[in-house]
Formats: sequence, C-alpha cells, structure tokens
Amino acid sequence: MAAQEPSPPSSLEGNKPGFPKTILANSHEDKHLCNSCQKILRRPLQAQCGHRYCSFCFHKIVSSGLQKCSACIKEDLFEEPTSILKQGGAFPDNAARREVEALAAVCPNEGCTWMGTIKEFEANHEGNCDFMIILCPSCKELMRANEQEHHNERECPERTLNCKYCKEPFLLKNIKAHDEICPKYPMICEGCAKKKIPREKYVDHIKLCSKFKAPCRFHVVGCDTSVSRYFLFIICCMCNVSLESLQPQSLEVASHKLQELHQSLRDLELKMSQLGGVGAAPIQGACATKVAELSRRCQELELKVSTFENIVCVLNREMERSCATMEAYNRQHRLDQDKIEILNNKVRQLERTVSLRDLSIMEMEGKMRELSAATYDGVFVWKISDFTKKRQDAMAGRAPAMFSPAFYTSKYGYKMCLRIYLNGDGTGRGTHLSLFFVVMRGHSDALLKWPFNQKVTLMLLDQNNKEHIIDAFRPDISSSSFQRPVSDMNIASGCPLFCPLSKLDSKNSYIRDDTIFIKAIVDLTGL
Repeated sequence: MAAQEPSPPSSLEGNKPGFPKTILANSHEDKHLCNSCQKILRRPLQAQCGHRYCSFCFHKIVSSGLQKCSACIKEDLFEEPTSILKQGGAFPDNAARREVEALAAVCPNEGCTWMGTIKEFEANHEGNCDFMIILCPSCKELMRANEQEHHNERECPERTLNCKYCKEPFLLKNIKAHDEICPKYPMICEGCAKKKIPREKYVDHIKLCSKFKAPCRFHVVGCDTSVSRYFLFIICCMCNVSLESLQPQSLEVASHKLQELHQSLRDLELKMSQLGGVGAAPIQGACATKVAELSRRCQELELKVSTFENIVCVLNREMERSCATMEAYNRQHRLDQDKIEILNNKVRQLERTVSLRDLSIMEMEGKMRELSAATYDGVFVWKISDFTKKRQDAMAGRAPAMFSPAFYTSKYGYKMCLRIYLNGDGTGRGTHLSLFFVVMRGHSDALLKWPFNQKVTLMLLDQNNKEHIIDAFRPDISSSSFQRPVSDMNIASGCPLFCPLSKLDSKNSYIRDDTIFIKAIVDLTGL
C-alpha cells in the first residue's frame, strides 16, 4: 500500500483556517478538530501542552502576545508554562497532517459530485470548484462560479457596455440616458420618415426637409398646430400670398386696415350727405370713386382674412388628429415595453432551466458510460487513451490520479474500481507507475462477507501478448481498505512500485496508438 505523504508547500499555507466539517465523507473525530476554530485541521501545529491547532489559527492567537491554551482551561489541565501559547512554541504535527489528509472527502458545495481525499481536495479542487458560491464584485450578487461568465455578460446590472452607435462605454443602468445624448443615435424624420439619421445631423436635415412639420407661424396668437413647409407653400400659392408675407401679425394688420377703411367709408358717406345741395355733383363723383376703391380693398382684405381663418381651422383639426394618433402610439409603446419585460423574464427563466437540464444530462451520460463499461465477473480491462497528455497532466500535478469505471464480482457482488497514478505516488512518485485497487460501496454490501478477502491480480498488458507486467496480492483483512465501506469508496490499496516509468519511456509494446490497457482479475473462489 502506498504511504500517505503530506501535501507539498502551498502558496496558501498558513493563510486559511481549517476545512469545514461538511467536507468529510464520514463522521469526524474530535482529534481531527482544531481547538480554536473547531474545524478540520489544516497544516496542524502541536503546542507544548499537546493540543493541536491549525497553523493559521495558532499564529492568529499568538499574534497579540502570550495566550493561555483554551483547551487546557476547558479540560482543567492548565499548567504553566506548558499551557502558555507563544511564538515558536508549537511544532508541525506531520503525523496528524498525514492522517487528516488521507480522510475521505466530498465537496461541500451543493450540486458538486467531486470525491477524493482532503489532500486531493486542497491540492486540486478547493478554490476551483464550479459550484462554489462567489460574490460579483460589481453588483455584490451571490452566484455559482460556473455562472459568473453568463452573469457578467447577460445579467449583471452594473456591467459595462459599448454603444453600438458611437462605441463609447457606459453602464447598463444608464442606457436610456446615453441613448438620449448619443450623437450617433439613429433618428427618424417625422416628416419624410427617413431612417438612421445621426442625432448630430438631425437639425441640419429638418432645416431642408420639405415634409417636416414645423409649428404654425400663428402659434403666437393661439394656434398649436404643426404643418409641413410643402403644405404651407401650396396654401400660400392658392391664396396668392408669399411665404414672407404669411406672418402671425398679418391677421392683426388686416383687421386694423379693415377698421380704418370702414371708418373712412362712414366719414365719406357723412360728407356726401352734407354736400347734397346744388354744385355738389363733382364732389359727389369724386367721393363715389373713392368709396368704390375703398370697398374693393375691403373685399380683398375680407377674402384674405377668411382664407387665413379657414387655414387655421384646417390646421386645428389636423393637430387634434395628430395628438390622438400620438397618444395611441404612446399607449402601444407602453404595452410593448411591458411585453418585452415579460418576455425577458421568461427568457432568463428558460436559460436557468436549460442550464439545470444540461447538468442533469451530463450526470446521466456519466452514469450511462459507467454502466456500459461495467463487468460482472471480477475481470476488468481498462483502456486508457491519450496516454501522453494524461502523463504530462500527472507530472504537472493537474491530474495526478485517475479512477476507472466500476466493475463487480457478480451482479449482486462486490463493487470495485482501479486508481492509477501515471507519475507515481508515495514511494513510486516520479519513478514508477502506481496502480491501486479500491473497494467501493455497493447496493448489495449487506449481503456480502466482510472484510473483503479475495485475491487481486493487477496487470499492464503487453499489446504483443508476450510479457505482461503482473502483480498480485491478497488483502490485509485488518486494513480499513477492505472493511465494509461507510463512504462511497475505501482508501486505495495496491502497488506504488507497479511498473518503472523507464519501461514506458523507451520503445515498448505496452503503449500503442498512445493507449495502454490495465487488467484486473479478482479471484472468485469461495464466493
């Protein structure tokens, strides 16, 4: 069996308190707990009084000076000076560290199915779990690590976007404010309906657009209708007036002139009545001519005033229709916005549902692969492809160990698997390929004999069928590795010096097409 070694020094060493109790696959023992944080010991130190502390917890306690050991006080064993904690007053407890790091562990994050030892958890999984809960640095929302990218791109209300028109960055919550000031924002001319006019060029466009509706020039006297320049031009042509003469003051001027003319007519009529005697004929003729001229001018002015009044009436009706249409558009816009918000919420719900379904499908596919690879006669052949890449991952520490699919002695027999270290483990690290046998928890364990006592033969197959590498052992029934499992799997047991790596580095028949085959045979005698 491979000897358990403490984990290599880590950049995080001394910077973390103990492991949470939920990491253990089995129930914890008090000897594995830190006497300060009451969690599973991490880098344990043993004080002079014999009590154990996490390295982080011990240095935190003594950072403010000499302290009394709380465990000694609690157990009524306090004795000076051994119960005084101080800098340099504790030593690394490697025995306790090896024992703790060999404990079976599971990931404490909900939804994660990772399993292994505490040593493997700290080296490979802690801090890298896709299911751990993290805090968004922008909006402070909690989420799983595997949801962070989606959150940053699609959900975070504090995320920064680049305007697709002017390319300037802005916060999502300021999108409406930015759209109102963006110089490149596309606008639609209300007159000619031309689209995609940049805001910075919109003013220049409406100055030249013949169909753009401008406020009526009579708005100063109460007209609130808008009319297009083209329509105004046609009316002026029909009325035989120029655009320059069509001013809001025209109505006032015309009315004033009419009043003057009427007063002149009354004055002339009065004078004519006073001159009704002899010799008044020449004077009456001149007055009649003047009256006729004034009457003609009055009629012209009355016609123009009537035309202006008709124009104002038409524009008022047009304005009323435009206001009603605008109000209808506004109501429809509000309804559309509500529908868009409802649809956005549904899309987010569907995305979450799809993510959960994808996770379930992945789990089911894993179970299907495991079932398809299972055997029920105690004989199992494990094909390991991409050997070179997996060997490099093992040497770099990214994936030092691999588990095989499960196999069985019979349909209702023992459940087992293999564990291989492609760069060695324990005494074989860096020099040998290490191969171990693992007893797993099965559905029929209550019906089987314990401890497991069947002979196990492990083989690295020569693909020319000439010289297989073979090692066999009979289980040590006193070892916890072969007792009835209380967690998903027992501690692995086997051959740390199974095969020298030099055999695999030279030309050989064990590796072909970057693939090796491992075979395990469990003796079924007595079952």
